[in-house]
Amino acid sequence: MTASPRPPGRPPERPPRRARLRDLPPLPEPAAQPVAGHLGRWGREPLALLREGATLGDPFLLRLWRPAVVGASPAWNRLVLGDLDTFRSRGSLSALSPYLNGGVVMTDPPDHAPRRAELNPTFHAKALEALRADLEAVVADRVPTGRFDALDWSLDTVPAMLNRAFFADRYPERELHAFFAPLHRPLPGPLLPRPLAFRRVHARLAALVADPPEGSLIAHLAGLENVVEEVRVSLAAAFDTTAHTLAWALWYLAEQEGELDAPRIRRLIQETQRLYPAGWLGSRVASRPFTFEDRTFPAGLLIFYSPYLTHRRADLWPEPERFVPDRFDAKPPPWGYVPFSAGARICLGMHLAKLMMEVALTPFADGGTRIVEGDPEPRTGLTLSPRGPLTLLRP
Repeated sequence: MTASPRPPGRPPERPPRRARLRDLPPLPEPAAQPVAGHLGRWGREPLALLREGATLGDPFLLRLWRPAVVGASPAWNRLVLGDLDTFRSRGSLSALSPYLNGGVVMTDPPDHAPRRAELNPTFHAKALEALRADLEAVVADRVPTGRFDALDWSLDTVPAMLNRAFFADRYPERELHAFFAPLHRPLPGPLLPRPLAFRRVHARLAALVADPPEGSLIAHLAGLENVVEEVRVSLAAAFDTTAHTLAWALWYLAEQEGELDAPRIRRLIQETQRLYPAGWLGSRVASRPFTFEDRTFPAGLLIFYSPYLTHRRADLWPEPERFVPDRFDAKPPPWGYVPFSAGARICLGMHLAKLMMEVALTPFADGGTRIVEGDPEPRTGLTLSPRGPLTLLRP
C-alpha cells in the first residue's frame, strides 16, 4: 500500500488514538509490578529488562506509560523499518528530545522521500571523501601521548571534526560544546527543553547559512528549505552516537595485537557497533493495524525495534557476547545488523560517522596503545555510552 500525496497546505493527518492493552493479542512480558507495570525497571535497568523480554518471546510486551511491543528478529526489523507508511516517526520517542524533534528524522510519507532525495547527495560517501584530509588534520592536532581517557578524548575530538566538516571551524568552539553537552548527560538531561540555548544555536546557524564557508557541508545545504533545523538535528544526531562509539572502538583497539590496516579498522568499527549500537532502541507508531506472524496488532501502538537485542542474538551471531571483528569478513545477516537503522530511513549521517571514526582511529592503529584501566560497561541514555573512564596509554 502506498500513501496518497497530501494536498499543499493541508495539515498532516491526525495520528490514531493510542492503542490500549485490551486491543493487543496475548504476548509474553518480563516480570512487572501490578500497577506500574515495567516503568520502574525501565528507569533502573532498561537493558536487563529488554534482555529478559527477549528470552520469553519475540515480539514481547512492555507496559510503560503506554503499551509498547518490542521485536528484535530480522523479520520484525524488515517489517518495521521497511514500511514507512504504516510505521511512523510522528509520536515516536525521538519527539521527546528537542535535539531530535525536527528535520528529516521526524518527517513521514509522503514528504520523507523527496526530502531525503534533497539531502542524500551532500552525505554520500564519495562526496564526503573531500573532507578526509581536513578531518585528518583535526585528529593529528589532538593525538595524545601518555595516559588519556578515551571517552573524554572522543567527546572533545568529535565536536572539532563536526565543526571542521560542517562549518570549516567557524562555529565558536565553546558554543558548540555547550550545545552538545546535555546529550552526554544521563536522562532526563537530553529531554529537557532549552528554548534560550536553541534560539542562540538557530541564530548562529542562520548566520552561517547566509555566508557559508566554501567547501563545507553547510555550504552544500544552504539552498534547502528549513536548512537551519536540518543542520541542528544532524549535528545532534552525529555527536554522541559517534563519540560514544569511537570511545569503545579505542578501548577494543588497544586490545588488538599488532598494527591495524584500514580493513581491520573498519571491521573493528563494525564489531564495536554490533556489541554497542549507539541507537540501542528505535521506535515508531503504527498508523494502522498490521499483522506479524499471524497476530494482528492495532493502530496507535508504540513499536520498538532494538539493535542491541538483534546484535546479540545467538541465531544470527555465533558467540554474540565476544568481541570478534573478523566475523565481518563475511556479510552480516540481512536485517540482522542495523547500527544505523535500515531501509529508507537509514541514518543520513552514516557515511560521515564511518569516515570520522576511521580517521580518528588510524593514528592509534600502530599497535602501541594499551589499556590501563576502565569500565566499558554500557550506560543507557538517549544513546548507549560506556560508563567510563576508559584509561589508555599511548607512548
